Amino acid sequence: MTRIDQLAKHIERTVVGPLWHGPVLDDALAGISAEQAAAHPVAGAHSIWEIVLHVAAWAEIARARLDGRATADPPREVDWPPVRDAGVQDWDAALHRMRESHRDLAMRVRQLEEGTLDDRVPGLEYPIWILLHGIVEHGTYHGGQIMLLKRALKT
Repeated sequence: MTRIDQLAKHIERTVVGPLWHGPVLDDALAGISAEQAAAHPVAGAHSIWEIVLHVAAWAEIARARLDGRATADPPREVDWPPVRDAGVQDWDAALHRMRESHRDLAMRVRQLEEGTLDDRVPGLEYPIWILLHGIVEHGTYHGGQIMLLKRALKT
């Protein structure tokens, strides 16, 4: 298996699994209602919904960076997209966006040439492989936050 294939699979597995460390994003989000997702059970912390949109946004940013379309730090409303409407359909759309953003990024990664992984991200100072590993680490980190917020919702 090539490094390209490994990275693409890890990006997908961040959402759908399996990964060895525990619940992946889909597992962490299973059974969360729109109302629960929009709640702020920990003062000063983001909601589950906000985290889902943030994770999706960074997979989209990574894809844009691969294509040389996004090199600057994103503005806050892109980094942490606001929850505009908190209905069930809106929550379903947020989950869909998270899944699709990772699926689309993985498909884009599969289009890369193996030798390009060590190339710098266009306009940035680090290689493509670091960007892609970062997306996996980012999703895993926020998955842990989601699990803590779920626990806080039950108290």
